[in-house]
Amino acid sequence: MTGLVAAQGRPVGTMGRMASTAPLPLTVGFDLDMTLIDSRSGIAATYRALSAGTGVPIDDALVVTRIGPPLETELAHWFPAEEVPAAADRYRALYPSHAIAPSTALAGARESVAAVRALGGRAIVVTAKHEPSAELHLAHLGIEPDTVIGRLWAEAKGEALREHAAQVYVGDHVGDVRGARAAGAVSVAVTTGPCDAQELREAGADVVLADLTGFPAWLRAFEAARAA
Repeated sequence: MTGLVAAQGRPVGTMGRMASTAPLPLTVGFDLDMTLIDSRSGIAATYRALSAGTGVPIDDALVVTRIGPPLETELAHWFPAEEVPAAADRYRALYPSHAIAPSTALAGARESVAAVRALGGRAIVVTAKHEPSAELHLAHLGIEPDTVIGRLWAEAKGEALREHAAQVYVGDHVGDVRGARAAGAVSVAVTTGPCDAQELREAGADVVLADLTGFPAWLRAFEAARAA
């Protein structure tokens, strides 16, 4: 007999080739605001409290039309640059008591996370939001990802997605598409946030869905093709 033979009767070299082509375990990343949750009412309430406490007028109705980028980006529209860090600290302190209870899960959110688990995969949340605030939202709404990574935006999200070997990233903003592309992940975009389907496609989204209700079926097809 020539060559080493594995216990199952396959040559070791063949097993090595098979192992090298096996797909990595499924990992799916999700954005939080306006992807998994509708946080507009909670964010608006927090901005109203911030405005009342600082005396700075803030149009909370306008604020919630552009949810996605980091908090400091929005605060810079209302506060001088030197006051933004203190305003951000104050906003984050106000957030738990004003934003968690009014926010709701978006249609298909729980089912989408469950779909990842049903396929033996890991679901992670990668968000620009302050991580403790994100965790409060998820716990309140009974959405249980494996990992939550906060304070990342656009291409910086790609770093976390690569670290966790995510094959798919789901988001509602062109910044989320940029994060997916930076990680080499499939970009699945939903139109539940501030960006419409055309904007998301032009940014490079691979798949555009109206909302997350269509995601579990898409994911099952994606995983079947990946395993074929």
